[in-house]
Amino acid sequence: MDFLSLDYAQFLIITAIVYWLLPNVQARLLVIVTASLVFYSFIQRQYVWLLLVMLAINFWLGKEIRKGDKFLKQWLLFVGVFFNVLLLFGFKYIPFVATVIGNITGLPVGSSLAIWAKSNIIPPITLSFFVFELIAYLIDTYRGNTPARDFLSFAAYKLFFAKLLSGPITRYQEFAPQLLTRSRPVLSDIAEGVWLFACGAVKKGIIADNMARFVDLCFRNTERAGSLDLWIALIGYGIQIYCDFSGYIDMARGSALLLGFKLPQNFDFPYFSTSISDFWRRWHMTLGAWMRNYLYIPLGGSRGGLWRTCLNLMIIMLVVGIWHGANWGFIIWGIWHGAALVGHRLWMELCSVFEGLNKIWKHLPMKIVAILMTQLVVFVGWIPFRLPNLADTNMFLQRLWGYQSDPQFGVKIYVESLGITLGQITLLMGGLLLMSLVAYQCDRAKWQLNWQIKLFLVPISLFLVSILSPDKKLPFIYFDF
Repeated sequence: MDFLSLDYAQFLIITAIVYWLLPNVQARLLVIVTASLVFYSFIQRQYVWLLLVMLAINFWLGKEIRKGDKFLKQWLLFVGVFFNVLLLFGFKYIPFVATVIGNITGLPVGSSLAIWAKSNIIPPITLSFFVFELIAYLIDTYRGNTPARDFLSFAAYKLFFAKLLSGPITRYQEFAPQLLTRSRPVLSDIAEGVWLFACGAVKKGIIADNMARFVDLCFRNTERAGSLDLWIALIGYGIQIYCDFSGYIDMARGSALLLGFKLPQNFDFPYFSTSISDFWRRWHMTLGAWMRNYLYIPLGGSRGGLWRTCLNLMIIMLVVGIWHGANWGFIIWGIWHGAALVGHRLWMELCSVFEGLNKIWKHLPMKIVAILMTQLVVFVGWIPFRLPNLADTNMFLQRLWGYQSDPQFGVKIYVESLGITLGQITLLMGGLLLMSLVAYQCDRAKWQLNWQIKLFLVPISLFLVSILSPDKKLPFIYFDF
């Protein structure tokens, strides 16, 4: 059941109506749990049992951690984290690890296991997000936060369909108070919900999916493309992945608002960041917060001196890369960003010694330079992320400078396949940049449309999505993670 489908629209409307008609909190929670299980059944029915088993075990562990003494708490927390990570490893990483072991040792059993695992193990959609929320729940309970008071509340928090598949990653303590509300729907919240949903639909259906057609053609034909084509395609992929994931989050947050729930923000105009550290405060913000609270700070954060801080930064970004998927491309992407964060940390150390360096970057021209330098790092990092095969990544990097495209490339890729020229694609990207800049300035000035205008624009936006999105719907990119 795709967010951009009439089936989901009907499902969401019926769920919201039934939910608000019930005055009893427990009945509302039951509606959320039932609707969420139905929603997931349309996607991967075979794994509904797995989600329920994980819920039951982690709910019990949370209760026991709360009651136990210090030693028992530590032991139960270890068991819980190990259990969740083991499930994640078993479903997502066995083929990769088996392949690596087979290549290193030369033993055929490694390759055989990898082939068997790829053929027989299908990772559940949502598993990475699901596991991270469960680990956060257990650690927060160990640190003294109150666990779920009953299984129904816990199941409603974990299975809530709006955030179930790809987040945003939400802590139980942030979500639990909202489960107890008996209030009626507020018109302004409903307007904001449908507006957010429409914005997400535009990002995904019109921008991301159409951009994907151009990006896929160029990335599949790297050996025929020229350097300019590849740079434009790389920028296109950056636009695609941002609009795809942030579009999903907007639709998730909009869906949640229609039921009276506020999910955390996950993006804050990351492509206007002035440093790589700033980028990671504004891109996939809930994952960054998770890494900071449950890995970076427990490792010592920045308390152990400069070199320890740099090591911790490399570790967390390596984990971020591995979390995204089991291949060398994601690992290299994580190391690349870790190295960039380390470089920025060393630069900040240098600026603390030479105060004049800080003053240079406060002027507008230098801020623009900082944004461009940051995005160059980010967009080059998208290459191994998009091309996990290292040979493909290497070819793409080699052809970024000094190559002319095949004479037929422009005709075949742009005119015949897309019905548009490279110049027109570049102008469209420039238009998107301009609109993003306007939206960014409006956001920073805290200027927003009133809810009446938003409601007026919603049907127009959805109509444009229906006529301008590609015929073939593409899955959300982060469903793979």
